Amino acid sequence: MSSPVGNAAMGGTRPERRRRLLAAFAAFVVALTSLAILAQPASAERPGPRDPLIDLQLLAFNDYHGHLEASTPGTVAGVTAGGAEYLATLLNQLRRNQQHSLTVAAGDLIGGSPAFSGLFHDEPSVESLNAMGLDVSSVGNHEFDEGVTELLRMQNGGCHPVDGCYFEDAPYAGANFQWLAANVVNETTGETALPPYWVKKVGTVKVGFIGMTLETTDTLVAAAGIEGWDFLDEAETANALVPILKAQGVETIVVLLHEGGSQTPPPGDVDACVGITGPIVAINSALDPEIDAVITGHTHLPYNCVLPDPDGQPRIVTSAYSFGRVVSEVHLMINRRTGEVVRNLSTAVNHVVDQATLRPNRMQTAIIAKWQPLFDDAANDPVGTITADINRGGDPPGDDRGVESAAGNLVADAQLWATSASGAQIAFMNPGGVRSDLTYAESDGEGDGVVTYGEAFTFQPFGNTLLTFPMTGAEIISVLEEQCQPAGLSRPFLHLGVSEGFTYDLAKTFVVDASGVTNCDSITVSNVKLNGVDLDLAATYQVTVNNFLADGGDNFGTFATITAPRLDGGNDLTALIGYLGTFSPVSPPSTDRVNELN
Repeated sequence: MSSPVGNAAMGGTRPERRRRLLAAFAAFVVALTSLAILAQPASAERPGPRDPLIDLQLLAFNDYHGHLEASTPGTVAGVTAGGAEYLATLLNQLRRNQQHSLTVAAGDLIGGSPAFSGLFHDEPSVESLNAMGLDVSSVGNHEFDEGVTELLRMQNGGCHPVDGCYFEDAPYAGANFQWLAANVVNETTGETALPPYWVKKVGTVKVGFIGMTLETTDTLVAAAGIEGWDFLDEAETANALVPILKAQGVETIVVLLHEGGSQTPPPGDVDACVGITGPIVAINSALDPEIDAVITGHTHLPYNCVLPDPDGQPRIVTSAYSFGRVVSEVHLMINRRTGEVVRNLSTAVNHVVDQATLRPNRMQTAIIAKWQPLFDDAANDPVGTITADINRGGDPPGDDRGVESAAGNLVADAQLWATSASGAQIAFMNPGGVRSDLTYAESDGEGDGVVTYGEAFTFQPFGNTLLTFPMTGAEIISVLEEQCQPAGLSRPFLHLGVSEGFTYDLAKTFVVDASGVTNCDSITVSNVKLNGVDLDLAATYQVTVNNFLADGGDNFGTFATITAPRLDGGNDLTALIGYLGTFSPVSPPSTDRVNELN
């Protein structure tokens, strides 16, 4: 199910291709709207006595990442929150006595998931979302972790091409909800990977939803799975679709956007909007005033904002944290005669999915029970032991990808060890590829310090391939400088995990631009050593990274420029499990391999 948006020439640089695609998209909009009878112009007046309001409830969440089990999502301000059984119950409670209610999401429903869902290509995640009554969602960057073809299978159903059917008598049926991908277009045909928008009749009015992922998705997923697809500017894409929707009589328009921001300081009160910064600020300012609300995600942070649109009118912008721990409840008050949202009467509130106050939903309990035996067979085998928690960066762990972490360094150590036979001397690991912490305390009766296969999978779930290739010292320095990310991104600095024996000094500065986005302004890398010896800029070293980084993921473009042959080092999870099994008990690696000078 795709939508033509014109044809794009293949020549030129990527920015040139994107400009051509956007121009083709604009031409397509003009062609459609010139043939259509447009809806009545927008009206900002309050409804009169003959114009009763329609109260449309939107229940929204984002970045679910397959967190079905109640033990995996974590907490909100010290409150144990999330889990499919409790999320479903809260959704049902909020729907009671509502004449018009839709459940929507802002992407990353799958991918980067705990082992309970990730081991089965996130089929359990989609099954749980179907049972929750999800209506529509944007795609996020993690929807593309296994490529466009696999995303289409997740939407439409069918057994996995390699692993087959997990239940022979009940093949995977696909998603009951519709994923939207307005800004994901084929570079040759100009068609979108999935529908760009979804229209729902609510009472007597039509409501349109535009779904998009962030423009930089192609830097966040493995290149092989998205080859031939382009990711367009979020605001320009949405704005081009507004006249198409209005031509169909749609006056209420909601954007589901997998991009977001942060309160200052993060994460902030889940139901507040204090010092909001990040890409969403500029995107909101650029979105057409006809767009009435924006449901966001990606940053894994909560906020409930009312921000001005370009006409200075209030517009609701929300984010529901991550992992199903929060639900945003939005009430759009719609004039029944004009179909317009009365914004000053519309409201939003973020609810914590507090497990202590909710009963488990029976349908979700049954789904978990259905998959539990398969998970137990695959996940409960011990693979090694650790002496203490091995955590990601930040407080709480995983909150900050811009600092050195024991978890990132552990993965780099394991990858260096696994590829040493190929001559590897240095290994680097992207922080976003580590999705959990390895905790010393037992979680399911396995014993303190024991790491199971399922825990290792949850820790490193993407199934990347290790590649070893030669790099000069100068190229390695360039990679380290690329930790300072391009301006405008929600994570201004990404701290690579580094293998034992590799050390350097690091100085960096940050600035806040006019839209409130914190950017990495400068970076200085010095005193770089390998096993105590200064790195020689002209010498060649054998470096190991996963295929995501090797393809230039996370804006580490220097890796992608290396044209020398790449030696296949096998699966990254296999490397981690082998390392744990060989060196157990494993202690947390030191986090002083990088000397922070500021």
